[in-house]
Amino acid sequence: MLEEVVELLRPVPGSRILDCTVGAGGHAEALIARALPGGRLVGIDWDDAALERARARLRRFGDAARLYRASFVELGEVLDRAGLREVDIVLFDLGLSSIQLADQERGFSFRGSGPLDMRMDRRRNKTLRKMIDGLSEQDLARIIFEYGGERLSKQIARAIVRADEQKKIDSADELAEVIVKAVRPRRRKKVHAATQTFQALRVAVNRELENLAAAVPDAAGRLSPGGRMGVISYHSGEDRIVKVDFNELSGPRPFEVVTGKPVTPSESEQHANPRSRSAKFRVLQRMKGGEEEA
Repeated sequence: MLEEVVELLRPVPGSRILDCTVGAGGHAEALIARALPGGRLVGIDWDDAALERARARLRRFGDAARLYRASFVELGEVLDRAGLREVDIVLFDLGLSSIQLADQERGFSFRGSGPLDMRMDRRRNKTLRKMIDGLSEQDLARIIFEYGGERLSKQIARAIVRADEQKKIDSADELAEVIVKAVRPRRRKKVHAATQTFQALRVAVNRELENLAAAVPDAAGRLSPGGRMGVISYHSGEDRIVKVDFNELSGPRPFEVVTGKPVTPSESEQHANPRSRSAKFRVLQRMKGGEEEA
């Protein structure tokens, strides 16, 4: 959704930009290119491999683009380190990149034989394997249902626990096989049977929804008058948090929601990139002349 992001966030020369999920740097590159001369970009990502790709992509912008390895819940600290009290543009592009999904050593894909890891930040100690070890069957079912929307969560959780008791599940493809067996013959869909469960487990390992709920208001508090924040979500739980936070911020506080309904990818983009079909883009603006909070 590159064109939609640039159009709605409106970078101009001199814009100060915070990309909270810089990834490989695609959105960051488009935004900072339009913010020069005089603009600055601060990029955050907790994935070291993604940051290396972004550094290579943004190197031509020199000191105008500075990248930090951090979670977006630390955005306030990062902006303080960068010497920015306010920014004019904030972007969150949530979810998993195709590059991360293809890296079998990360364990994100049910099609790979990588370990049960799923950490976005590999400095953290809690892998998926450790999380499963510490969960009851009931807690595992709750995570699969709440974070993945999986209606067969109880059957899947029971199957995972029982299979794990017989022989520790060591790889992503082994876990996927357990899930597939648990839902047969109840499901006949084009989507792989493990899709929602893998999504739920990744969200839980990385505390993605909790982090998002905390970070959106913090980012809004750093917006300059007239500044805009955009969030691209790919998961109903993420979009729900963004919608609620935006509505609360646009109540008694000096903000307004720019996108009445979320912007979705064009048909051509969905055709070129089927994974983009679930994307929803919402934008919030800090009003000029509104009363600032103490």
